[in-house]
Amino acid sequence: MRRRSDEAAAHRRLAAPLSRLATSPALRRTLVQVAVAAVLGGLLVAAFLDVRSNMEARGIPTGFGFLDDPAGFDINQSLIAYSATSTYGRAFLVGLLNTCLVAAIGLVLSTLLGFLVGIARLSPNMLLRGLASAYVEGLRNVPLLLQLLFWYNAVLRPLPPPSEALLLPFGSALTNRGLYLPAPIAAQSLAPVALAALLGMGVAFVLFRRMRGRHGPAQGVRVAVIALALVLPPVLATAAFGWPVTFERPELGRFNYAGGLRLTPELVALVMGLSLYTAAFIAEVVRAGLEAVPRGQSEAAAALGLDASRTYRFVLIPQAMRLIVPLLTSQYLNLVKNSSLAVFVGYPDLVQVFAGTVLNQTGAAVQVVLVTMAVYLAISLVASAAMNLYNRRVALVER
Repeated sequence: MRRRSDEAAAHRRLAAPLSRLATSPALRRTLVQVAVAAVLGGLLVAAFLDVRSNMEARGIPTGFGFLDDPAGFDINQSLIAYSATSTYGRAFLVGLLNTCLVAAIGLVLSTLLGFLVGIARLSPNMLLRGLASAYVEGLRNVPLLLQLLFWYNAVLRPLPPPSEALLLPFGSALTNRGLYLPAPIAAQSLAPVALAALLGMGVAFVLFRRMRGRHGPAQGVRVAVIALALVLPPVLATAAFGWPVTFERPELGRFNYAGGLRLTPELVALVMGLSLYTAAFIAEVVRAGLEAVPRGQSEAAAALGLDASRTYRFVLIPQAMRLIVPLLTSQYLNLVKNSSLAVFVGYPDLVQVFAGTVLNQTGAAVQVVLVTMAVYLAISLVASAAMNLYNRRVALVER
């Protein structure tokens, strides 16, 4: 009898997990998710092995060893040292830096122009408002590729040769071979002046924190002391060690300009096209954000005696930023991804250099395309994370 009861108890202990599985929805969902993940993982592994075997059968590289092979081609613009004897890995880095350069310049220019045009769309001046509206509607509804081709083929290519260059202020020149600007050259005094400037910024920040909240006559003294702490150290360092930066002007030689900083027509066309196109969308985002701020805010600012510029600066734009930033993030990401159209104007960005020339020479299509996609994904994720941090900072916190 006792033996029979022990067997029943053991049977119940074995059946307990099955009964919990039958009665626990959370456990069932977990097991289903694990099973689906295992199936997907198996399919991915099988696909990877099949692709690798097919690549090996056709003599296509399956690893990343080709990055150490000599590239054998030149790149007409490089922010780092590069020659035809450099490796494919070096070529990849050149294309990546060129893409980052275009994205950085485009983000700054499109943001400044977009905010100006967005504010102009709400201007009481009918002419200014009409011009801003025409700009937005015109550029938003024309494909970006056509705009890039317009700037490159219709505006920059017909420019005069270097011998008949359009002379610009500060020794600059504009030709069909590019825009030539004075190039900044760091002097030996750059390090001490930079350290003095950092010291002044640190002291000014400490004074700002300690003197916060002072009003009336004390506010003027506060501003003067902070400004003096910010400006005096670099000025003294410059007087003691000399100017930290000198400029090399471009000089016309026998066939072309030499010296200075050269911006290629491809770079100028790409930056102008991306900046103007993205600025049209940013302008609409800014306009919508400003119109979402309650009208009573601007009326209250006018009642306090604030003019239009101060009303936008201190009242409307800070409140509108809570609505602008999320949509602004999408436009920034679009600009970064649209920079891949550089291949149509001949600018050596990541897509043209790595996913174009390197892919054609090595045949490593899978590796090259995956790396290119991963780079754009990483850039977009970093930009999105930075904008999300700023968005949390300006977001309205409910109490």
